[in-house]
Amino acid sequence: MKHWVRDRGLLLANLGLFAVFFVGMVISGVQVYNSDQQEHGQAAVSLAGYLTSGDFVEATFENWESEFLQMGMYVVLTAFLFQRGSSESKPIDEPSPQDEDPRDAADKPDVPGPVRRGGVILKLYENSLSIMFFVLFALSVALHAVGGASAYSDQEVLHGGQAVSVWGYLGTSQFWFESMQNWQSEFLAIAVMVGASVYLRQRGSAESKPVAAPHHVTGA
Repeated sequence: MKHWVRDRGLLLANLGLFAVFFVGMVISGVQVYNSDQQEHGQAAVSLAGYLTSGDFVEATFENWESEFLQMGMYVVLTAFLFQRGSSESKPIDEPSPQDEDPRDAADKPDVPGPVRRGGVILKLYENSLSIMFFVLFALSVALHAVGGASAYSDQEVLHGGQAVSVWGYLGTSQFWFESMQNWQSEFLAIAVMVGASVYLRQRGSAESKPVAAPHHVTGA
């Protein structure tokens, strides 16, 4: 058990932190939601009622979509673009293992099944990481739109306006403001990481170059 946890520590730690902060978001979110309800003379809702509300769905997937967009774009951009000196870039002046053609390794033992099968299956597999992130991004955008339309309509009706459809909500500045306020911050964080890793170090981290590596050395 000790070795099992050690071998999966990075994943387990991140899932654990996600769970802690997600529960914290739910607990604080239902309090904020009910406070707003009472200010407008509406009845407070239960925890289950909050979890099915447009406010919760919109807030959750508005954030998730930006994370999946960030990671999907980062996977794709690092396949084609370079940053000299950054630990986040492939080497510039030498071959990179990530660029090796998997078809040349089809007969090697222990290669993943899609590599052995080849064809369309391999084509999908060699792009599967970015595909996964963009599918999750698209699903999150859809759920953001559904939840946001519900929350937006509730506010409109409360103030004497008209409810909007999901498609109508996609045409509002509110939807794009909610999305882009998160998208811009994600790419800023990535840009800081790419640039800072040229000159700064974190001993022991896979995201950093060795502490003694010269600034111009590119890659981990």
